[in-house]
Amino acid sequence: MPTLITNIKELLQIRDGSLSRVSGTEMKTLPTLKNAFLLIDDGLIKDFGKMEDLYEIQVNEVINAQGKMVLPTWCDSHTHIVYAGNREGEFVDRINGLTYEEIAAKGGGILNSAKKLQQTSEDDLYKQSAKRLDEVIKLGTGAVEIKSGYGLTTEAELKILRVIKKLADNYPITIKATFLGAHAFPSEFNNNKEDYVDLIINTMLPKIAAENLAEFIDVFCEKGYFSVAETEKIIVAAKTYGLIPKIHVNQFNSIGGIQLGVKYNALSVDHLEVMTTEDIETLKNSTTMPVALPSCSYFLGIPYAPARAIIDSGLPLAIATDYNPGSTPSGNMNFVISTACIKMKMTPEEAINAATINAAYAMNISDTHGSITKGKKANLMITKEIPSYGFLPYAFGSNLIDTVFIDGKQI
Repeated sequence: MPTLITNIKELLQIRDGSLSRVSGTEMKTLPTLKNAFLLIDDGLIKDFGKMEDLYEIQVNEVINAQGKMVLPTWCDSHTHIVYAGNREGEFVDRINGLTYEEIAAKGGGILNSAKKLQQTSEDDLYKQSAKRLDEVIKLGTGAVEIKSGYGLTTEAELKILRVIKKLADNYPITIKATFLGAHAFPSEFNNNKEDYVDLIINTMLPKIAAENLAEFIDVFCEKGYFSVAETEKIIVAAKTYGLIPKIHVNQFNSIGGIQLGVKYNALSVDHLEVMTTEDIETLKNSTTMPVALPSCSYFLGIPYAPARAIIDSGLPLAIATDYNPGSTPSGNMNFVISTACIKMKMTPEEAINAATINAAYAMNISDTHGSITKGKKANLMITKEIPSYGFLPYAFGSNLIDTVFIDGKQI
């Protein structure tokens, strides 16, 4: 039976089905409807409108949202939720003055996480990751992309991807899997990086494809990690298996990763803390979504992606958490939105657009997520009583999410 939400103070992000992303000045507009109702039926958004136009209908439940707002759940298009243990020791190292690169050079960073994960059973890894997933759902995330990359051996990378698949099978939220075996070079390949690239291409990719464990391919294209040439080699091989590129680029340096991403029609290019005029120009007239990761910059104390330059140039922008043990041990999209407003000078409208409709595009789920649209999944959240939607990023330390619906069912 249907569920009816009534007396909604403001229904946010109303779109028709033809729009998959918003760019430039369009991002400043957030279509809303005040004093509204919304009808959920069979897990989908069936109808919505003004309360004065509400018609008689038989429903199973009526929820009074007096003083509250309703909006689509957040889409988190960039995470590494499946990892083992934590890296709080490196957190202290950074406080004591070590850089991200210095920590990595002494065996920390990604290699530290990989060692822990290799020693963790698949069952234990699933349990740790499920706790994190439970938490982010309660915070309003209704779709999440999860990358591998903390395995760095064939067996460990497959283990991560199988855990992601198990999470997708056991949880109602939409989960997209990304293969990121090219996250770092294992120490045993430091003197022969070509062999590790060949391992990814000739061993890992065929096994992942055979088990249908990933939809996307990602590479950490950065100085000290994977070169543009190595990234291209991996992407080209992955595309033969139908994997869509999503690339880590421009976190510390601009080395041509964005140009490569656009060349191969990457769905997204992510991080973007260091951007040149050429990088921005390259993204114009492309189908590639720029994705910023504000809480990564917050945690590492590195520059923030230049959101104003990106948006003011007419480009779209999405934001995501980068949830991982080393540079962003948080999957709280609400904090990401606040940080985007406070530190990147995005308006609340821009930030909400970046975390919903544009983020859905960056996950290839625009047809089903990211907006209040008839026929889309009823992945919704009801806020607590708040004065305006600008209060969501303003009150950055408060949990203002009251109720979360996934596929029309209250979580």
